[in-house]
Amino acid sequence: MCCSSSIARDKATMGEPEAFDISAVKGMKFFDPHVHMTSRTTDDYQAMADAGVVALIEPAFWLGQPRTGLDSFRDYYSSLIGWERFRSSQFGIKHYCTIGLNSREANNENLAEQVMEILPLFIYKEGVVGIGEIGFDDQTAAEEKYYRLQLELAKEAGLPVQVHTPHRDKKKGTQRSMDIALEHGLDPYQVIIDHNNEETVKEVLDRGFWAAFTIYPFTKMGNERMVEIVKQYGAERIMVNSAADWGISDPLAVPKTAALMKMRGLSDQDIELVTYRNAITAFAQSGQIDEADFNAQADLTAKFEGNTILRGGQQPRPDKSSIIIS
Repeated sequence: MCCSSSIARDKATMGEPEAFDISAVKGMKFFDPHVHMTSRTTDDYQAMADAGVVALIEPAFWLGQPRTGLDSFRDYYSSLIGWERFRSSQFGIKHYCTIGLNSREANNENLAEQVMEILPLFIYKEGVVGIGEIGFDDQTAAEEKYYRLQLELAKEAGLPVQVHTPHRDKKKGTQRSMDIALEHGLDPYQVIIDHNNEETVKEVLDRGFWAAFTIYPFTKMGNERMVEIVKQYGAERIMVNSAADWGISDPLAVPKTAALMKMRGLSDQDIELVTYRNAITAFAQSGQIDEADFNAQADLTAKFEGNTILRGGQQPRPDKSSIIIS
């Protein structure tokens, strides 16, 4: 009988996708440095915890529908440092966030001016490890204006910056994002350039920035391509994330990528760097990340503003093997 790894190789040769075998990376820990858990269910938290995700960063982002008033931003930022942080803790996952005005909504200048006024009320809160995700979408003058203002805010606060690179004309937008960061006197080592691909990675690394890659079904970066990038460029200053937003996305993209890297012969050291250690190193410059916090046990008696994800004294996971809902 053929071994499972041989079957996987045969399937890859025939053009079939390789199965995700979590046992390949069992016991490894993962840090997802860009995942929008506001868009996910508690089942996703459970699956991530089971797969070895011990910590994550949730960047502030566009929710799919433009916000129409300042209070909607205020409530959203409050949820990132409040309810979402609590919800994550119930599954033993340490939750951090980055706070910023996203590039898409920077084009509503009247509202953007108001948002800039309240950002200092949030960026110094516990668990905030950077300004983000900020940068370019359509590469407009308004986007550049508020990107520059938020870079100055990051300098003042001594926080890392998480940069969203545009989906369209990515190479130009990525170069422009780095040029502007340098103009404002930021140390490239404090700037995480996200959503990279083969077109941008070399220059990002050559200029001393962190290169983050979003593993995303059908677009951005697939994990097979990610394996080849690490083989070509090494693991230094490279990290992978899932984004896992409201579109078609996968909250297990980081452990799945680690499993594929293992199956394709990358070393455990390189896998750990790109799926765990590099994210900690980059964002720990905020002074907010302590690995000892990753081992904290969930307090299932805790509540947030009188609320809990549990009902009727239940444990935080259902019995999915049963068809009876009792």
